[in-house]
Amino acid sequence: MKNIYFKAAIFSAISMLSFSSCVKTDDYEIPEIKCTNKFAAANHLLTDLATIAKAKPTEADIIKEDYIVEAYVSSSDESGNIYKMMFLQDKPENPTQGIEIDIDGGNQYLDYPTGSLVRINLKGLIVQGVNGNIKVGSFDPNYPIGRINPNKLSNYMARVCDGQKAVVTAIKPLEFNSIADALKNGAHINQLVKIKNVQFEEPELTKTFADESATGDRYITDKKAGRLDLRFSNYATFAKSPISPKYEKSGDIVLLLSRFTSSSNATIFTDQAYIRTLDDINFPNPRFNPGEPDAPSASAVNLFAGSDFENWATFLSSVNGFGLKPYATQGVGLGYNGTNSLQIKGTPTANDYVFTSVAATGIPAVPKRITMYIKGTATGKSLSFNVYKAGGGFYVFNLGTFSTGATLGVESANSYNGSINTNGQWRLVELTLTGIADINTTAGKDMFAIKTGNGGVYDVQIDNIKIE
Repeated sequence: MKNIYFKAAIFSAISMLSFSSCVKTDDYEIPEIKCTNKFAAANHLLTDLATIAKAKPTEADIIKEDYIVEAYVSSSDESGNIYKMMFLQDKPENPTQGIEIDIDGGNQYLDYPTGSLVRINLKGLIVQGVNGNIKVGSFDPNYPIGRINPNKLSNYMARVCDGQKAVVTAIKPLEFNSIADALKNGAHINQLVKIKNVQFEEPELTKTFADESATGDRYITDKKAGRLDLRFSNYATFAKSPISPKYEKSGDIVLLLSRFTSSSNATIFTDQAYIRTLDDINFPNPRFNPGEPDAPSASAVNLFAGSDFENWATFLSSVNGFGLKPYATQGVGLGYNGTNSLQIKGTPTANDYVFTSVAATGIPAVPKRITMYIKGTATGKSLSFNVYKAGGGFYVFNLGTFSTGATLGVESANSYNGSINTNGQWRLVELTLTGIADINTTAGKDMFAIKTGNGGVYDVQIDNIKIE
């Protein structure tokens, strides 16, 4: 018995010594971490999906071979605002293709956080596309595209590994200065974008983000009076939060663009967008009047000699041989800030060229915009403007109904539809020239014209026509 106790004591002592030695050395072996890819390398580009997409896929359109693409997750359903769908794009910056994947379940952010690089094997799925909106899902005879069973999603999609860990990359949204630029040609559907200088429309400020028991449509606008429908789910964590006062100002917003097509008429569609969380909204700036352009910069110069109308003889010297209509006169003391103006007062009996001016010296070689101030009223008809091309012909800008400011783009033909009523205030008009490379800037050649509509009753002051 003593011998047994002695052996046990020796064993314990050796064990203690071994443990103590191990602790003192701090010599732990770090286990090797391995991350392996479930799917083989991509054998197609994400852009290829647009070539196989169909508006109404049939059972025969179910993909039957390993069709593997790579994409980056740009959305997140953590807040619940994006529900039962995921947005992906082909590159983390400057993407060329975005897609939507429809999934019959939420909380996908846990397995596929924003920025995850994933591989999608479309074998067993379908690709639906209409009006540029590319969607991936399951075949469902009752719908254009069905939602993937969330319990089977891993059969089709898996994260990409670099050998040690799953790849996650920061997604940089495409940046745009206007809603129209972001929506142009539908080129950025299902992509992450940032639109600058926007705000919620006035009627939205009294609302919460979502409706009480349904997804809500809330509209934002930009300085050019562009408009975009934001979709807010009543399941979002912020659904019942009021828009005002925290988000009543203006600023930048990050969005996932989407496009809804009418089920009864495929030619009718609505551009719409989703935010991921309220952190996507950054509105620290004062509200603006939609359509009202920025004031002329310090570099702006007179569009033609006398375009400030201070010296009437100088202005008349810049008018071409067709002269000036008799109902256009100098508004002495009626101009911007008490200066002089061009006064158009009367009722034209035709669609008149009030005047056509020739270019002055010193015009910028690549001008970005023309601006002018307008005050007064016109009933029955509005104004139209021509900006002449170097090789002949002209670009048309139509004022339309005007009251608080306007940023105008090129149109196909002169139109005088609309009316003017600035309520006694001077309002700024911009003719946007960005992207136009052939405007005449040669001094002495036709540059600019103002046109009135037949039968309109005009009492309008125009002043400080500038170019920059």
